[in-house]
Amino acid sequence: MEKTNVLLLLTPKKEVAYLDEKMNARQAMEKMRAHGYRIIPLISRHGEYLGTISEGDILWHIVNEKEFSLEKLEEIKVKTLIRNDYVTPVKVDAHIDELVDAIVDHNFVPVVDDRGVFMGIVTRSKVLQELLKSLR
Repeated sequence: MEKTNVLLLLTPKKEVAYLDEKMNARQAMEKMRAHGYRIIPLISRHGEYLGTISEGDILWHIVNEKEFSLEKLEEIKVKTLIRNDYVTPVKVDAHIDELVDAIVDHNFVPVVDDRGVFMGIVTRSKVLQELLKSLR
């Protein structure tokens, strides 16, 4: 199969909801609810992809703390909940095979440049569409 340009499948950063590392857990939950997301990328103040945060990450933190209040959620910085091993990013020059491997267990894969700067995401549906197009 010929090489697919990741940029052709990319949903750019400006069209993707993401969290800033300075946000708290309450802000994260509100943003996820507003966009209908269960998992969301976390970006540093310099634009680097740091990892992902899921609803479950926040909820498990609450369960482990054994105390819940909206005020408590405001004290929890999302950076402390980071899961940098959950959705591994691909580089912008990745081959479609790398995208397939990365997206098998996830709805999206983050795309970064050579410096680790978050460029956007590629969704599972776009990868599947590309694979189907190549089979025709």
